[in-house]
Amino acid sequence: MKVVIAGGGGTGCFAALLLARAGHEVLVLERDELTVHADVEAAAAAAFRPTAPQIVQPHLIMARARELLWDQLPDVYKGLLRAGAVAAPLSTQMPPSLPDKTPRPGDERLAVMATRRSTLDWVLLRAVTAQPEITLRTNVKVTGLLTAPSRQPGPPHVTGVRTDDGDVLADVVVDATGRRSAIDGWLTAAGARATAFQQAECGIAYYSRHYRLRPGVTPPGEPLLRMVAALDEFAVGLWPGDNDAMQLAVFPLAADHRFRAVRDPDVFTRVVRTVPAYRAWLDALDPITGVFAMGGLHNTLRRLVAGGVPVATGLHAIGDCVCTTNPTLGRGLAFALTGAAGLASTLAAFPADPAAQALAMDDLVTAHIEPHYLEQVIVDGARLSQTRHLVFGGPAPQQPPQALDRVGYGELRVAMPYDPVTFRAFWRIMGMQALPAQIYTDPQVVASTRRLLATPGAVPAQAQPSRAELAAALSVAVTR
Repeated sequence: MKVVIAGGGGTGCFAALLLARAGHEVLVLERDELTVHADVEAAAAAAFRPTAPQIVQPHLIMARARELLWDQLPDVYKGLLRAGAVAAPLSTQMPPSLPDKTPRPGDERLAVMATRRSTLDWVLLRAVTAQPEITLRTNVKVTGLLTAPSRQPGPPHVTGVRTDDGDVLADVVVDATGRRSAIDGWLTAAGARATAFQQAECGIAYYSRHYRLRPGVTPPGEPLLRMVAALDEFAVGLWPGDNDAMQLAVFPLAADHRFRAVRDPDVFTRVVRTVPAYRAWLDALDPITGVFAMGGLHNTLRRLVAGGVPVATGLHAIGDCVCTTNPTLGRGLAFALTGAAGLASTLAAFPADPAAQALAMDDLVTAHIEPHYLEQVIVDGARLSQTRHLVFGGPAPQQPPQALDRVGYGELRVAMPYDPVTFRAFWRIMGMQALPAQIYTDPQVVASTRRLLATPGAVPAQAQPSRAELAAALSVAVTR
């Protein structure tokens, strides 16, 4: 088949490689200029694109994404390692407070890979440009769809795309343009129904900065540990990367305008220093970028099948176009690889049946993506209510009655640094190695979490700045 992929970011590259290696002729259309830089540091320096602000934000290849990458694109996996990415076993994510660090069966499936997103994209772009069956055209914007009457009574059938550089025919069109996709406008302009779209707020903004471990300095802790602290008024995190690079991020409520000051690197540093767990890291790291901001974050879910009927045939969507969730949990790469691998399998299973293709892709969303979206909506809703109460004095959130046969994400997050069963349950959630409901209702997980949280003094209070200390740190830009 001739496949046109709109979007040449990570999702589009995953799909292009898998489809080309399955025997399809692939054309990737990307609106931005994409350059294969000489090395990962040159790629990192040029990584920021306004159309894809997530590229410069913290990333970690979580368990499910790492497994899919190894299974589906082992050459890309190995290329990442050669580029300086690090495969990190679960033991690297064990905090010092965990009382039992003994390895257990299944730990190998929870390993992660530390890399900057720009390094992953550099490796992917090199692979795409080396694949003979893939043509990459940059500085081309997809503006609409070409359609023909359906092969059967029903929705329009997509036969290609319109671009600002002419029309392109295709047997299959894939939207990999991300969270800002114009797919609904394309569909309605072509006389089709819009997609079924759901949205709920994340409610946070991201401010992050890249660092490198200072040569000759002993790290104050495990250098591959992802460390996130959810405080009363904001959250702060440290992510490992490739080639001794690391990222620090501050993520407050998007509506908390006090934190706009952290765009100033000095203010950013002072805010991070208010959190004791991160002070020693700042003393071991050298900044290598300014502060990058990212807002407009939502949990979203898009379906191209509504009421059991595709909105169009010959058109598929994958990656952030289909689903975005709170970036703190790092699911985006897993969603992208799940969609790309599922699309390759679907085209192989139903090469001549566009309607069956659409239904199969929708089944994939139901089984592997929607449960994580629905769970994140609940988690973010509870967290936002609590933080708004503490920051703005809003209504105190109503605490639901404690269920006897299940726990929730918030309970796992609090308990996981102190219990080995809960710790692994948390990383199975993070790594998408089981559906949330399966983990939250696991009897051993429920018993371990409940026992720990009911033990006086088992979970010490988290050290964090006072309101006055935070205000002083945030006011530095004004007083200089």
